[in-house]
Amino acid sequence: MNHPPPSSAPIKGRGAASNREGRFETTRYEAVDDGWPGEAEAAPRPATVVTEERARSIISRNDSPDVPIEQSINPYRGCEHGCIYCYARPSHAYLNLSPGLDFETRLFAKTNAADLLRRELARPGYRVRPINLGANTDPYQPIERRYRITRQILEVLLACRHPLTIVTKNALIERDLDLLVPLARANLVCAFVSVTSLDNRLAARLEPRASAPHRRLAAIAALAAAGVPCGVLVAPIIPMLTDRWLEAILERARAAGAQMAGYTVLRLPWELKDLVREWLEQHFPERAEHVLGLVRQMRGGRDNDPRFGTRMRGEGPFAELIRQRFAVATRKFGFARTRSLALDVAQFRPPRPDSPQGDLFA
Repeated sequence: MNHPPPSSAPIKGRGAASNREGRFETTRYEAVDDGWPGEAEAAPRPATVVTEERARSIISRNDSPDVPIEQSINPYRGCEHGCIYCYARPSHAYLNLSPGLDFETRLFAKTNAADLLRRELARPGYRVRPINLGANTDPYQPIERRYRITRQILEVLLACRHPLTIVTKNALIERDLDLLVPLARANLVCAFVSVTSLDNRLAARLEPRASAPHRRLAAIAALAAAGVPCGVLVAPIIPMLTDRWLEAILERARAAGAQMAGYTVLRLPWELKDLVREWLEQHFPERAEHVLGLVRQMRGGRDNDPRFGTRMRGEGPFAELIRQRFAVATRKFGFARTRSLALDVAQFRPPRPDSPQGDLFA
């Protein structure tokens, strides 16, 4: 057995309340009332366990037409932030781990990421395109304070004058301003901070170990004040739960210095649909069916629509309402178009390959 049966009780500091089986597992669990009187025991609070791993490759390529990212690096697998809506949760099933609690407690750190990146950038046929940090899991999740893998990657990219983008919901990004500022001066970086609501109590349940909303807005202000181009992502928008904050987030982020803005709506691939349903029934039972009904409305009657062009924004009346609200608000507050971002790829200097001669003739 890899993990215990699901629990019906929320776990403080964690997004998921259970370790629902991944789609590749052969063992299934079912909670059964044993007939003993009394209230259900509180679920245990699992500790974070980090496994150091030696990755075999480090740059992932993407050819999805609706994602403006061609290359990405994920320093970690799994994410301690514990955001219940995270579309990356099902990826833990490939490790024979649960997309539930395992995803946020059993993490993997790619300790050789910087070395692999140097080798990749030194290849003769390497073609320069901006590299995104944070496409799958957050590069500034709490374990980054200890492992500093994201910082090591930034050091390599700065040394090579390589363009990059960052997506995070953690104020820890402020730690690396000493690297981000020179990258920004050379037009080599843009950072995006994700903000889902302005309600600290909701955020503590929805994304329990991410920075509080006000700290993310403060991070935008710190980046902007230092001259680092930054944007805000209202992502994902959850109907009847977080959509009410759309305009307020955009207004606050623009006032803090965000130049660009984007959004997505909630999508529920694979095991995520059951985890989100479980979360809604625990925290918002009175509106769970309404939320899920609107998600299905935006997904052609299904829990998830994987089609390019509609998977990020949805379709139907509610999706169109969100689109119009976003368009009006971004015009009102003076945001630039996200896709207008153009980082400089001409400054790239490939790292010198290792040589037993050292730098004698440098």
